Amino acid sequence: MKAAAWRGFVVQSGGPAVVFLPGGGSVGLDYWNVQERAAEFTTSVVYDRTGTGWSDRVDAPPTCAEVVDELHRLLTAADVPAPYLLVGHSLGGLHARLYATRFPGEVAGLVLMDPDHEDYDGYMPRQLAEMRDAWDPDQELPDELPEEAVRLYRDLFAQMMEDWPERIRESLIECHVSPEWIMDGYELVPYRDRFLDELRHAGPLPDVPLIVLTAMDIDDFKKAVLIGESESLLREEIDGKRRLHDALAASVPRGENRLVDGAGHASIHWRRPDAVLRAVQDLLGR
Repeated sequence: MKAAAWRGFVVQSGGPAVVFLPGGGSVGLDYWNVQERAAEFTTSVVYDRTGTGWSDRVDAPPTCAEVVDELHRLLTAADVPAPYLLVGHSLGGLHARLYATRFPGEVAGLVLMDPDHEDYDGYMPRQLAEMRDAWDPDQELPDELPEEAVRLYRDLFAQMMEDWPERIRESLIECHVSPEWIMDGYELVPYRDRFLDELRHAGPLPDVPLIVLTAMDIDDFKKAVLIGESESLLREEIDGKRRLHDALAASVPRGENRLVDGAGHASIHWRRPDAVLRAVQDLLGR
């Protein structure tokens, strides 16, 4: 049974419910392929946090705590009972971890797809860390991307979603290459340190089953537009990320880091939905 649910949708068929939390620059519908397949064996939920996707625009992105509180209220309003298996991608990984810390009794497990982390920069090659430190958060952002970049992004999105229903694929592509959505992604960057500080002070993860999925390929979108980062440097970044995720998995008694070949950071759920679904099914089986 499908039911409209705030800025996302729910397919109800059992529990524990699986809740997909998008990364920065992503929206709930980007996870349609894994959400629909998860709905074959349990209740499956996708969610757009305030200010993203088709929700109302805001002057500044919500804090991680505000996202967690909002999601908690919305799941209750949509009559989706706890416990939840939270599947967080990138920035959504921070939200999933904070939800587990704030509401440990409501979390059956965590699947973190290439999650961001407060210690991320400490595991990165020095050159990459220096490049990011030199970035000026107050610099004026462009109103829109060059047409060449838009065409390139459009082709990549079309490739990722080539077997999706046309109405979903075309709607997502047009929105993702629109100036409004592109700027949504850029405008998150100055707030990243604030998000990471929230997790730094949130306390340790509770003892919940955890699977981290580490994308081992260079991200498709980075590969297409190498700006100041060589391929060898990006390979070093992936190695540092793997070591960080090993440590994250080891921080809880039932943690595991799975290396996922054939996908990059932004494309893990598009390129390797099988790996995402396997992790979900393995945790539900526990």
